[in-house]
Amino acid sequence: MSLDKKTLLDAVKEAKSKSGQKKFNQTVDLILDIKEVDMKAPEGKIQAVVELPHATGKPNKICVIGSGELALKARSAGAERVIERTELDALTGKKKDLRKLGSDYDVFIAEAPLMPLVGRVLGPVLGPRGKMPVPVPPNADIASVIARNRNTVVVRMRNQPIIQVPVGTENMGEEELVDNIQTVLRLVEGKLKRGLKNIKCVFIKTSMGSPVKIKP
Repeated sequence: MSLDKKTLLDAVKEAKSKSGQKKFNQTVDLILDIKEVDMKAPEGKIQAVVELPHATGKPNKICVIGSGELALKARSAGAERVIERTELDALTGKKKDLRKLGSDYDVFIAEAPLMPLVGRVLGPVLGPRGKMPVPVPPNADIASVIARNRNTVVVRMRNQPIIQVPVGTENMGEEELVDNIQTVLRLVEGKLKRGLKNIKCVFIKTSMGSPVKIKP
């Protein structure tokens, strides 16, 4: 399969040309059709977080779960939501509130000592969404952790041999989008037994546009 930079650039340009005129900044997705993988084996259960080299135009909304100084610093660093222990305790069993929390935020970061409680209260909601919190020590440079996680994406393959990952938005430059795509491809290559040979087809598409197929 040819996944060189020129091929990807041409595909990104074509996908953007097929996006149509919309009144919002459409997401650009990378879709991988995987072949010859045993979905019951560990390689069929891919789940990883990767930091993209370029901001996507839609930075992740971050929720920090912490206490004391870490919570204060998280607020100062611009976290969209900070949940302290008492609030976390109060969320126990509130399924509607927990589902909303899981939908409203893209990345969760938790103070390590709170992880057992976080797992018990939030695990049933965040686990299936691939959003289990990133644990950090109480003395972590939380501002740096938040900054790094603004541009992360979750790469998942569950039940079906398909991986779909947002790699940016249509107003980004083609070169930046290709850099982000190649970052995801490198991660997936390392997770699959035969690397890129396990990829049947690659598609690049905008939210409302037609997919562009890169053929083997």
